[in-house]
Amino acid sequence: MTKKKNLVIVESPTKAKTISKYLGKGYTVKATVGHIRDLPKRELGVDIDAGFVPKYVTIRGKGKMLTELRNAAKSSAEIFLATDPDREGEAIAWHVADQLGDNGNVHRVLLHEITKDAVAEALGNPTRIDDNKVEAQQARRILDRLVGYKVSPLLWKSVKTGLSAGRVQTVALRLIVERESEIRKFKPKEYWSIEAELLAKKKQFAAKLHKVDGKKPQLHRKVEAKSVVDAIKGRPFAVTSVSRRERRRNPAAPFTTSTLQQEGSKQLRFSSARTMRIAQQLYEGVDLGTEGAVGLISYMRTDSTRVSPTALEAVRGYIGRNYEKGSLPKTPNTYPAKKSRVQDAHEAVRPTDVGQTPKSIKKHLTSDQFKLYQLIWQRFVASQMTPTVYDTTTIDFEIGRYLFRSTGSVVKFDGYRVVYQEAREKEEESTWDDLSPVPALEVGDEAKVEAITPHQHFTEPAPRFSEASLVKELEKQGIGRPSTYSSIISTLKGRMYVQLEDRRFHATDLGETVSRLMVGKFPNIFNVEFTSEMENELDKIEAGEQSWQQVLTNFYKPFKEALEGIDTDELIREIHDVEGIEKEPCPECSGTLTVKSGRFGPFIACSNYPDCKYTKKLGKEKQPDEPTDEICKECGSPMVKKMGRYGQFLACTKYPACKHTRSPSLGVKCPNCAKGDLIERRTRKGRSFFGCSSYPECDFSSWYRPVPDSCPECNYLGAESRSTKARGEYRVCLKCKNKFTVESSAAYVASE
Repeated sequence: MTKKKNLVIVESPTKAKTISKYLGKGYTVKATVGHIRDLPKRELGVDIDAGFVPKYVTIRGKGKMLTELRNAAKSSAEIFLATDPDREGEAIAWHVADQLGDNGNVHRVLLHEITKDAVAEALGNPTRIDDNKVEAQQARRILDRLVGYKVSPLLWKSVKTGLSAGRVQTVALRLIVERESEIRKFKPKEYWSIEAELLAKKKQFAAKLHKVDGKKPQLHRKVEAKSVVDAIKGRPFAVTSVSRRERRRNPAAPFTTSTLQQEGSKQLRFSSARTMRIAQQLYEGVDLGTEGAVGLISYMRTDSTRVSPTALEAVRGYIGRNYEKGSLPKTPNTYPAKKSRVQDAHEAVRPTDVGQTPKSIKKHLTSDQFKLYQLIWQRFVASQMTPTVYDTTTIDFEIGRYLFRSTGSVVKFDGYRVVYQEAREKEEESTWDDLSPVPALEVGDEAKVEAITPHQHFTEPAPRFSEASLVKELEKQGIGRPSTYSSIISTLKGRMYVQLEDRRFHATDLGETVSRLMVGKFPNIFNVEFTSEMENELDKIEAGEQSWQQVLTNFYKPFKEALEGIDTDELIREIHDVEGIEKEPCPECSGTLTVKSGRFGPFIACSNYPDCKYTKKLGKEKQPDEPTDEICKECGSPMVKKMGRYGQFLACTKYPACKHTRSPSLGVKCPNCAKGDLIERRTRKGRSFFGCSSYPECDFSSWYRPVPDSCPECNYLGAESRSTKARGEYRVCLKCKNKFTVESSAAYVASE
């Protein structure tokens, strides 16, 4: 009699392929390809009165696969459910077990990494399905269904069909919209700084006005700045104080899901969805040639910075063998959790084998896989290295009432920095790496003054969110789970509630309308505190501290009351200006016009219906085309300015016979060919850049926006607009590359 095989069930075909290689002939490995059962699409699927009992149905297209699993289970000795070790994976395992039937031979195994040893360890120590984790996933799914199914129709009737309002996505949208509102309301305030350009020991350096009469400078007008310059003009800059210190900067913790998405955005310019998709590939296994498929990283959905003793021993050994003396700390670095309730079931995101260096396997990886694996590998190795050590020097020059200060820094010991450095966005704090060295001066030494320059500045509002800063804010506020951030952001972009411009989120008119409507009608549901507390409740369900049905009951009662108090006609009047419409006569029968909600959104209709069937879509009128002096390069016809998804663009008036379009000129001639105009263009992935309108004849391009400012050196009309936190806004001439500020004040050159 033929011995029965064991059956292993996972979600992904790639994961199945990798595990099959480790298990051999005694096992059959099959993939569910995600969830097999879910709530029905065309009905609520939740019996609220019976205690929120869900109605699960087989997902369309999964019937054949489910039959294959049942047939395979009948002829298998033992069944191992090896779906992902998180709530979603637990729910998939529970649904599979429910459909196959458990005759005592169904086991749950948790694969925190997919390597030969990890697979053998998991199969040798099977466990049972975690009911608490399943109930936490079920509660989240029902919560999201209740909100989406009950609230989204309000948007369809009052705004337009096809919109959605998610329990978490709406709060994320609210953050973006409120930031946009803050920016609009912000009133910049003028202030001035003063910088002395100095020379000592053949080295140029700068000293900034640090204090006036022992206090922080308060220079709000040009005349105030000029008075300071005039007061110190011609006076010597003699060193009055020198302070030298050794400073240490510790390495960052190994990646969690959130920090991986943040650094993926900042360092690699990956979207959160792209980062998580590639991380999934690295976790499930990549074909390394003769080795076959190998899982390269540990499970990528985790809140924890914990690392197993085995992995710590391996990385410390690697550091000791490959980096200079002093790079390995005496004891392993540890990283405490930043919040009280951390999902610590999984380790930090790390390579499964630190000896598998990015360079050694590069030829087997796609470009994206290599970049992300290298980022994970470098971060992990650096996390167990010694701090970077800096020698910092602060030099003070007291000139009467005025204290000028120059601060410099040099790296004394690289430490972890030789492997990895965190990326920073311009609004984030500067580090010791941003400082230049200063000359070795002592008290009494004098520096030559080459110029004293006042700089005009204006206070700025909080910046718009980037993907990295939005993920950071969501985590900080406790909104959603790190594993859901990518889907939240993808939904906001897909619904056109937000747009990315220069890698920053801008709320669209539609997004602002949806946010205003949802927050206005459900202030206690779509707010940060409530959403964060709901995540805590879900965590309590998973920990066995709270009943899932009680959590849903506590949520649904106030939610239902808010729903019952909403009048759709009032909603339409809040969103749309209908007062003028209802005063206009019907163009067909002269009857009274009114506004109604319909299947495809609000519309204007005649009150004499059904005798008069006049209707008209309610919404913004299409913006008329704006004539221009531009001529189509393909057919010679006039071009008009239109409004599109990404703003204004030029289109041929002969459309659709001629489909030529291009961006409007930015008012700057191309510095390469001097014929074409510089225009805004987009890469295949939607990132903005600026190039010549004569492309492909002229291939000039720049990531920085050109502006029609004249260079003070060569008088060329055209410069790149740039900005740094340290310097503020400045320009770089497109012709001679001279850097200059945009304020009208000139430098006051001090007399010797």
